[in-house]
Amino acid sequence: MRFPLALTVKIASHIVKHKVARTPKFAMVLQLEPLHTCNLTCTGCGRIREYSTNLKDMVPLEQCLAAANECEAPMVSICGGEPLIYPKIEELVAGLHEQGRVIYICTNGVFMRKKMRDYLAAVYTPKMEPKLQRLVSEQLVTEKEAEAIRNAEGAAKTKVVIRPSKWMYWNVHVDGLEFTHDLIVEREGVFKECVAAIKMAKILGYQTATNTTVYKETDVQELEDMFKYLSSLEVDGHTISPGYDYDAAKKDMAKRLGRDPKEFFLTREMTRQKFAKIEEWGKMFTIFGTPVYQEFLAGKRELTCTAWAIPTYNVRGWKAPCYLMTDGHYAGYHEMLREVKWENYGVVDGKARDPRCENCMVHCGYDPSGALGTNYQAGDNWKNFAYNFGAKPKPVAASAELAKRAYNGVSIGKGHLSEAKAAINSPRAAMNGAQSVFQRKGHHDHDEAGMDTTQRDELLAKVDAAKKVGSKAD
Repeated sequence: MRFPLALTVKIASHIVKHKVARTPKFAMVLQLEPLHTCNLTCTGCGRIREYSTNLKDMVPLEQCLAAANECEAPMVSICGGEPLIYPKIEELVAGLHEQGRVIYICTNGVFMRKKMRDYLAAVYTPKMEPKLQRLVSEQLVTEKEAEAIRNAEGAAKTKVVIRPSKWMYWNVHVDGLEFTHDLIVEREGVFKECVAAIKMAKILGYQTATNTTVYKETDVQELEDMFKYLSSLEVDGHTISPGYDYDAAKKDMAKRLGRDPKEFFLTREMTRQKFAKIEEWGKMFTIFGTPVYQEFLAGKRELTCTAWAIPTYNVRGWKAPCYLMTDGHYAGYHEMLREVKWENYGVVDGKARDPRCENCMVHCGYDPSGALGTNYQAGDNWKNFAYNFGAKPKPVAASAELAKRAYNGVSIGKGHLSEAKAAINSPRAAMNGAQSVFQRKGHHDHDEAGMDTTQRDELLAKVDAAKKVGSKAD
């Protein structure tokens, strides 16, 4: 099967139950944001800017679990912000397990290895030594970390941890190969850490997935190479969605980066061009979602937005009308369903009901439409059944050539900061007192938990300062 039987049956049973009961609107996936704090400042993400006054706020654990119970979605996507910063993330995952949810932890990957070392320390026995030795030999765990795992006691042994489960996925943000991904997350080395985290997760028996957003500058061939490389790592599935110019991201791009959003985000027509091969990719790789949604992305049909099927709950309550647009927050899920004028949103017959919806084709609005039978066409049910219960695509064979294409950035000295580093570390810059940020602050390793501004901004500022000092010296 393409997807685990237990998960597929759970989702299908949920849909059938509500169809039989003629429930007009019901939740498929809860987007749960326990906090909006993040350790990265990804280009194209307006979340931490939209909620800038709430970055220190967190949804209490009991409230998170109550929200999941309230909307009864069979799947919960824990996002944010970076959810692994949430102090009660382990307890939240455990609580959702007890409720019987399918769980996706949507993470940028930077703190994943730390959480998995916590798991190893809690459950380690001598029988696990071969697996631990493999992690050390593949440089996914250091000798010092391995020794700490072996000798763990007390609080480390009794700590609530995130354990491997057929009901949980690590859902890692990967927006391209090394150069592109590190550019979008605005920090070098993150792609390498994501890959290390995925490798470690697979060795330990976790299910892994990736989440990719496609932008105007995204190269289609690079996307295919990315899927091939991730397939060679035996990643279990992929979510892919077009990036569009929703208000918060658009404002951030113009204000913080000084860029025209039109140069970065996709229009509806651009999305269809970028996703022309999505159905082919769906056959080659384990793409999450339905073939109906894939046809929509490829421009072969229209769908009506069903944003109510993937509601968002965060520090302000139930966010409406959707994950990306904010016209208000509600205290209750059913209150939101009742009060929001859903007929005022989306695109119908090629016309946007709200101008902000014009370029949106994202999965959180339209993927459930394919599963729920919106704009049903003859044969849709069979397409969905065959896709979900069909054979899982075989992993792409790992190769040195594939890895070489993947590591096309900082790993080979061609990271997006290379020019800035060269300028700062040049003899002239050194004479003028410009010292490399990496010499001053040290390398960012996977345990870094600070809320620093991006390396890029700091380096470019240093370059500018060096130029000013140089011009005065002349």
